[in-house]
Amino acid sequence: MTLLDMVALSDDAMRFTDILARSDQPRGTLHRQLTHLVEEGLLETDREGRYLTGIRLLHLASHSWARNQFRNLAEPHLRRLQEQTGETVHLGVLRGAEVIYLDKVEGRQSVRMYSQIGNASPAYCTGVGKAALSTLDDLSLQRLVDTLDFHPFTEHTHLSAASLLADIAATRLRGHTFDHEEHERGICCVAAPIRSADHDVLAGVSVTGPAYRLTAERLEECAPLVRAAAAAITVDLRARLGPRG
Repeated sequence: MTLLDMVALSDDAMRFTDILARSDQPRGTLHRQLTHLVEEGLLETDREGRYLTGIRLLHLASHSWARNQFRNLAEPHLRRLQEQTGETVHLGVLRGAEVIYLDKVEGRQSVRMYSQIGNASPAYCTGVGKAALSTLDDLSLQRLVDTLDFHPFTEHTHLSAASLLADIAATRLRGHTFDHEEHERGICCVAAPIRSADHDVLAGVSVTGPAYRLTAERLEECAPLVRAAAAAITVDLRARLGPRG
């Protein structure tokens, strides 16, 4: 747990020598413990050998988040948004370079898609992920983008930092973002950001559906409704879960 805390709470990815310098473990013992954590999926290493929190840890965290107050206070707003649009609505929270789906309200015509409560998706190619990324300050955003390994899920996926940062800049200006089949072929969405007063919650809400139904025009029509839902969730979040005392 000490090693997990050390890596998870570090502002930057840590090398073995960084962890060794800050721990009281002998080199051999530390190496074995880190190896076990990587094997269990609680930590992982990037291409430069630096340690990062692993997918399994994110999944465990997502199950805890799924039961917390944030999901509960957001639920009525998600259901209202689904009723207004008829499409599937997602709530996701940013964790590292991924977005964890905390809630999903199915549309009137259910469409098979990857998203499920507890699943993690890359933030750089999903609507809720990009919306959440837009809440980061410039320095934090640049640091995160510098760690990304851009994978072409479809022909529309961002493949460079410059392309993603331009998208985030546009998101900040208009208050919402789009996913035009960037993560899944045939699936589009419009999403808006949610941020708590203390920046402890960086999240997004989206309306998602098939590309043949959610055309560019339809996405623009849904955008004000998504922004309104995100704003309402933000107000409740800051009122109920904001700093006390």
